[in-house]
Amino acid sequence: MIIKDKVAIITGATRGIGREIALTFSRHGASLVLSGQNKMLLTKLKKELTKNGSKCSIVSGDISSPITSKKLVEKAIKQYKHIDILVNNAGIITRTPSEKMSLDEWDRVIEVNLKGTLCTCLAVIPFMKSQKYGKIINISSSAAKYPHPNAAPSYGASKAGVLYLTHHFALEFASYGIYVNAVCPGPIKTDMTKQWDSVYRNKVISKIPLGRLGEPIEVANVVLFLASNMSDFITGEAININGGTFMD
Repeated sequence: MIIKDKVAIITGATRGIGREIALTFSRHGASLVLSGQNKMLLTKLKKELTKNGSKCSIVSGDISSPITSKKLVEKAIKQYKHIDILVNNAGIITRTPSEKMSLDEWDRVIEVNLKGTLCTCLAVIPFMKSQKYGKIINISSSAAKYPHPNAAPSYGASKAGVLYLTHHFALEFASYGIYVNAVCPGPIKTDMTKQWDSVYRNKVISKIPLGRLGEPIEVANVVLFLASNMSDFITGEAININGGTFMD
C-alpha cells in the first residue's frame, strides 16, 4: 500500500483510465475525492470503493469551471484536512477534420482538457505549498507529441498545452516540494476503443511494436508510481505509455 493515508483528488474518475486509477489508488490505501459529470456513475463508484473499506467522497460538475475545482478542494480539506495527490484525468476528444471543425468545438476541447487542468492545479497548489509537499500527475496523450489522423487538432493542441503546464509548474513549484509529471497514453482499451471496427483496430495494432492495445491498469500503475515516494527524484517528466508506438 504505497500511498497509504495519502489524500488524492482524481478528475474524470467514472470511466476508463480514470476509474482504473481510482480503483488502484484505493487498493494502495489512499483516501479519495473523485469528480465527474455523471453523478450516477460517481455514486456507483463510491459505493464500490467504500464497500471495500476505502474512504471516498465525490463531486459532480464540469471540470472546465473553476467552481468545480474549488468544490473538490473544499471537499478534500473538509473531509481529510490535507491534499497530497492530484490526478488530472478528465478530458474529451473530438475527431472532426480541421476544415470542418467549428470554433465552438475547438473552444470546448481546450476548456475541458487544458483549462480544466489549469484550474485544478491552481486550486490545489496553495495547500500543497503550505504543507511543502504534493504530487500532481496530468494525463496528456501521445497526440501531444505527434499528429494523430483520427483526432481533431483541438485535442492534440490541448494535450500539448497540458505538457507545457506540467513542465512550467514542475519548475515553478519544485522548491515547495511539489512534483508535477505527466503520462502520455497511446492506444488503450477503453469504451472508445470498443467502438472501433475490426479493420481499424487491426490497423492500429499493426503499428504498435508490442503488438497489442494497452490496458487501463497499465496506465494506472505508472500514475501510482508517480504519486508515490518511489518517484521522489522525478519532476517535469512526460512518460509514454504506448507499447513503443512513439519513443522519445
